[in-house]
Formats: sequence, structure tokens, C-alpha cells
Amino acid sequence: MPVSDSLILSIAIDRLSQSKPNHYAIWVLDCPFPGGYAHHDQIWDDTLANVWSSWQQFFSLRELPRVPHVPSAYVPQFMLDDWLDQVAPSTEGGGYTGRLMQGLGVSLWDWLFDGPIRQSLERSLGIAMGQNQPLRLMLDIRAPELIAIPWEIMQPQPSRPAVSLDPNIRFSRTTSAVDPLNTTELDTSLRILLVLGQDDVGSARSSQRGESGLHLFQEAEVLKGLLERSASQLNAFAPSQVMCQVQSLVEPDPQTLVSTLETGNFNVFFYAGHGVPAPDGGQLFLREDCTMGGTELAQVLTRCQIRLAVFNTCWGAQPDQQQDTVLPRSSLAEVLLHHGLPAVLAMRESIADEEALSFIQGLAQGLAQRKTVTQAMAVARQQLVTLYQFNHPAWTLPVLYLHPQFEGELLCSVAMDVTQIPGQALPPRQTGVLRCLDNPSRCWRVQEGVIRIGRLPDNDLVISEPWVSKYHAEIFSRSVAGSASGSTNYYLKDMSRFGSYWFDGQSWQAVHRKEVPLSSGTRVKFGSLEGQLMEFTLEGHSHS
Repeated sequence: MPVSDSLILSIAIDRLSQSKPNHYAIWVLDCPFPGGYAHHDQIWDDTLANVWSSWQQFFSLRELPRVPHVPSAYVPQFMLDDWLDQVAPSTEGGGYTGRLMQGLGVSLWDWLFDGPIRQSLERSLGIAMGQNQPLRLMLDIRAPELIAIPWEIMQPQPSRPAVSLDPNIRFSRTTSAVDPLNTTELDTSLRILLVLGQDDVGSARSSQRGESGLHLFQEAEVLKGLLERSASQLNAFAPSQVMCQVQSLVEPDPQTLVSTLETGNFNVFFYAGHGVPAPDGGQLFLREDCTMGGTELAQVLTRCQIRLAVFNTCWGAQPDQQQDTVLPRSSLAEVLLHHGLPAVLAMRESIADEEALSFIQGLAQGLAQRKTVTQAMAVARQQLVTLYQFNHPAWTLPVLYLHPQFEGELLCSVAMDVTQIPGQALPPRQTGVLRCLDNPSRCWRVQEGVIRIGRLPDNDLVISEPWVSKYHAEIFSRSVAGSASGSTNYYLKDMSRFGSYWFDGQSWQAVHRKEVPLSSGTRVKFGSLEGQLMEFTLEGHSHS
């Protein structure tokens, strides 16, 4: 894991004692300067509790635990209105709901960043600004009854951005008592395992589709295409773009899921389907009468070195509740972090299909641009705000948990290994690209000198057609010896049973167990003339 010099302010919240349920301790766990390790006590008062209750009535899709409990307190509506006029006096559009969103956000900010804690924050932000970098703000909520609260909407003033949207802050939640991270190298591409479990009948996901909704296999193709298109749109002006490969499993049994993960071909795990809270990380419904617990999933994900797990399922970021008592360390996100997973993205509540697809698109684009997980999360969240407006709950639903030792980096940065001689302009570097002509947005670059093509998932380009061999072919680059311009030639090397084909401009030519040179614009097929039509091009190279 690379060592980072990023600035971190980590804050913990816990109840002071069981006898005083509304009294909390707030203290700094990590800070950019020695004097910032402050401690402060706060009371969750009646007014704030009732505004949180009003927020739930307007914005929660399902009834959440009304916590923390305030004994027999009632704040009249006119007092709430007066209070909202003070904390959110003006709102463009949205009316009462917009003021309520801002009002709770400002109140949460004032409650958390009070006294010496505010001083620690303000000085940390000043240090970060002086070093021209964002401040990583991590919130460790140890009082389980406070986890349901949307801390992501905190904002210092009505006119300022929420903490999870602020470009100067990288906000995430975290948790304590975690297993250490495995030391692994950063990846060069996104390799996603997409798992669709049993649909939740009656959920927002089902009701949005209606009775004539998509079949799970069709839905898997929709999600797979969305992820690959969002991450793989290449052009000559985006040299940092990365490849995205997605393998999907539809309603797998636990053995199939585990064996697929154990191939070691993935760095991102994405689950969409039904889930319920339970004491040890909840239960995911892979198929009818077949579930997997959060603890069991955590063990296999960490063993297989998954770096980011994304859950489009109900209550993935919510703890379990039994007999009006919220159980500590019981949410899926927390359990996964406790076992040493670097990053978990889950939902506070169920999210509608169109909202989830918009969020997934923004997240994939951010990750493909080599942004950190927190940066990509902020991009996706801002996309929800743009599409559904600030006073809509969609942007408040995703919750990001980061391991306290994880810097948020999923992919390695672009290597800057070209040295330019002063006064001499270097020729533009052309990169080989293989493009699917049936879906031109699906592209694969010849990164690190080679694209491996075949039927098995550890290939760079996976083609599941029956005539394609397990390891079918390669497209690779070879520098021209003695060339002053540093030009590169590209070749197709066939290693298959049935051969490959390339079009010479007049007819299809077969190549079998040998290599042929490729020029920009050459069309190729693998295994059969009935196979997918691909085109090899050079970025920045025009051809007729």
C-alpha cells in the first residue's frame, strides 16, 4: 500500500454512558497538527431530535429507528418553523423540504463541530489550503443509534456545499477495531464482478420497473454495459483513462460466487439484490432460499483482495435493531471493514433504479479517471444532486466507509516516463485500440504493450463465444529498432484452435498459430467469421 502524505482529520462519536442516552463524547482520533487532538461533550437536545424526526417523515422511504430517543419531548410546529428560518432563512426552490434538508445539515454541523472540535477542523482546513490539497475528513460513529443519521448532508451555512460535496474535503465514514489491510500493488484496470441476487419484491427497485420489468439476465447486461461504457470511453485527450472489464453472475449459489472470486481476477465487487439487516452484517439473498451472511462474505472478499465493494441493496449501511435496541457493529459496511476490506459503498435505504443507474455511471467514470474512491464518490453524488435537485433524498442515500489505513487509491497513476529534450518537440505517441464496431463505446487499449483475448475471465478482452479459445490471441506492440521517432508497430498473434481473421480491404484472411502486422483501420474477428466484428485503430490516427 503506497504511503501518502494526505492530511487526515478523523473524529469519533460515542455515548458517554448508558445512564445518559442523550449525552455524547466527541473527540479527535487523527489530526494534521499536534494541538488538534481535542475532546468535547455534547447533548442531543429536543429540538434537534424533532427536526431529525421531521426529516425522516419527509425523506425516508421506509420508517427508520427514531434515534436517539428523546423522552416525551414535543416541539410545536411553529417553533420548528422559527428554528428553520434561523438556520436556513432562504432557499431557492424546494420550499419547506429544501429548508428542512439545509436546516438538519447546518444543525448537524454545529452539533459536531462545536468548541475545540471546530478549532481543530478550521486549522486543519487552513493547513490543507496552504498545501493546496483537500482534507480527508473521516467520521467514526461508535454510537450505533447515530448511524442512521445522514451525516453526509452536514454543511456550515445554507449557502455552502454539504460536506460530502465540498471540493476541499474528502468525506467518508470509518470504524474502529479493524483487521489490518493486506499490502497489495495498485491496479492498472478496473476488474468488476457484478452479482445480481434475488430481487426484493415490493422494493423501490421492483416497483419502479412494474410487472413488465427487466428480467435479471437482461438487467445484468444493462448494468454490465453501463459500467463498461462509463469507464471505457476513450479519446486522444484522455490519456489517463483505464480499461474496465465486467463479469456478471446472476443468482449464483454461494459456492459459485466464492469460486469465481477465488480466481483472483477482480478488484471491485458489485452486488445488486435483496438484503436484510442481521446481527453479523446482514443477509444477502443470492437466490430463493439461498442467502450469504455478511461475515462469510467479508472473509472471502478480503481473502481475494477486493479493494472496493459496492452494494445496491436495502440497508447495507444500516445496523440491525432488536427490541428497540440498535446493535453495535452489525451493519454490512462495518462488518466488511472490521475484516480488513479497504472500502465499502452501501445505501442507507433502498434506492430507485433510475437513481442507482445515474449514481453507478458517475462512480464508474470517476474511478476510470483514476480518482480516489472518495473523489469518485463525490462526483457520483454531485450527479444525483444535478439530476434530482438538492431537496431530493437520492443524493443522501449512498454512504462510503473507508478502512482507517486506506488512502482511497484504487488505481495507479499515469507513469510520466517520457523525457523531452529542450527545444525538441516529441512526436505524438499513438496508442493501439481495439474497438467493438457493434458497440463503438467499448474499447480496449494496448496498455503495457499487449491485449490478451480469450474466453476465460483473466483475459483483458473476454469473448464468451463458443469458437473462441480460452487464451485465443494477443495484440501486442513492438518498437522499431533504430527509429529516431520511436515509432511502434502492432501485431496480431493467434494461439487458438480455430484461428483468427483479418480483413485486407478486399477479403477476409485467416491467421492460425502465427502473427501478422496490423495497420490502423484493420478489421478482425476471432474464432469464426460469425464472431464479433472488431476494428484495430491508432488513437489520433485518421483513416478512410
